[in-house]
Amino acid sequence: MKVLITAGPTREALDPMRYISNRSSGKMGYALAEAAVKAGHETVLVSGPCSLTPPEGLAKFVGVISAAEMAEAVKAEFQTADAAVMCAAVADYRPKQFSTSKIKKNDETLILELERTEDILASLGSMKKPGQLLIGFAAETDDMEKNALGKLQRKNLDWIAANRLDLPGQGAESNTNTVVLYSVKGEQITIPLASKRDVAEAILNVTGVNKPCKGNSII
Repeated sequence: MKVLITAGPTREALDPMRYISNRSSGKMGYALAEAAVKAGHETVLVSGPCSLTPPEGLAKFVGVISAAEMAEAVKAEFQTADAAVMCAAVADYRPKQFSTSKIKKNDETLILELERTEDILASLGSMKKPGQLLIGFAAETDDMEKNALGKLQRKNLDWIAANRLDLPGQGAESNTNTVVLYSVKGEQITIPLASKRDVAEAILNVTGVNKPCKGNSII
C-alpha cells in the first residue's frame, strides 16, 4: 500500500528574513511515517521545515516550505496513494504581499494584510477516488468533537484524529499525545495518552491503514 503522510508546519514569508508560522514540531507526522514504514508500506513523507531526521526506509521524502509548495507536492502524490494521513499544520493565511527587501522598523504601527491559503485537505477530499482512504487531524482548544465532526463532513474524510492543544501531554511540541478518532460511519475511538510513536501505530491500526479495528478496541 502506498501511504502519503504530511508533517510539520509551513512558513509563509513576509520578507527575506521574516515569516508567519506555528508551533508544530512535526513529531506526530514523523511518528506516523515511521509506523507506516515499519508496517511495510510504501511511505511518502511531505514535510514542512522542522529539525527532525526523516525515518529510514521511506520511499520518498519531499521537503517543502510554504503552504503552496505543500499543496503542489501533496496533490501530485495523492494521485497514486492508497491512503493519506494529513498531519501537517498548514498555515491558513499568508501575507498578501511579499517584500523583496527587509521591512525596516519605524515609529508607526505595522499592519499586515493576510489572504487565505489553499485548503489542502478539502482539495484532497474533492479529488478522492473510490477506495482511497483520507485521514485528517483537528487540533482544537474548544468544542473539539463538534469542530472535528464538522471538518470530517465538510472535507469528505474517512477519519479524523482530534486532540486538545490546551491539555498537558498533548499539543504540537509534546512527545506524547492522546487523540479521539471519529469516522464517517459514526465510530468514535479514543487512543489514550502514550508516546507519539505508539499513538501513530494505533491510528494506522484503527483507521484501517494497517488493519481494521473491532468495536472500540484496537486489534
